[in-house]
Amino acid sequence: MLFLSPRGYVFLLQILNIYYDFRRRNIRKVTNSIINLTTHMRKLKNEELNRLTPEEFKSRVKTPVILILDNIRSMNNVGSAFRTSDAFLVEAIYLTGITAKPPHRDINKTALGATDTVDWEYFSTTQEAVEKAKSDGFIIAAVEQADDSTFLNDFKPKKEAKYAFVFGNEAFGVEDDIVKQADICLEIPQFGSKHSLNISVSIGVVLWDLINKIGFLK
Repeated sequence: MLFLSPRGYVFLLQILNIYYDFRRRNIRKVTNSIINLTTHMRKLKNEELNRLTPEEFKSRVKTPVILILDNIRSMNNVGSAFRTSDAFLVEAIYLTGITAKPPHRDINKTALGATDTVDWEYFSTTQEAVEKAKSDGFIIAAVEQADDSTFLNDFKPKKEAKYAFVFGNEAFGVEDDIVKQADICLEIPQFGSKHSLNISVSIGVVLWDLINKIGFLK
């Protein structure tokens, strides 16, 4: 008896269909079937994604990055920050001011359990979080539009450096005093009429840019 995986059975059926079409001299259909068979892509199943367990995540070497969320009002954005931080093995998230803290069902709607993997700490003010990050040797990078900002595409991370990216309130951005204290201010180039990205989008863009540049994936 022949034992095949579900994917194997699908492949076998495709081969049989090509054979029967060939016997019927349906050359055009045979050609299309072969092209589809050799170029076919499919979505991976969850069990094929090599996802880490929470315990494995905790033990992995982390990206030398923390996020400082400066008075973020939306719990959905907070949850997204955790989820993206999990994806990129971020060291920790610092929650400040009015930013909501886990556990909360509205955070978990977008975090999808990432609050159990990513370390976090709460500070009553963003200033306290920045001071803590500086004392731990992190370079403070405010993600904001400023008069002397560096466009993200021009940003060259320092070798072996640790970065603390500060992301600001949805309406008011990063606090002015924090921008003044930052070691660098990063700006994501934009070309439309709004020049405003949701914080969850900005976090993904900035983290991917850093990881790509420091070669963390290699």
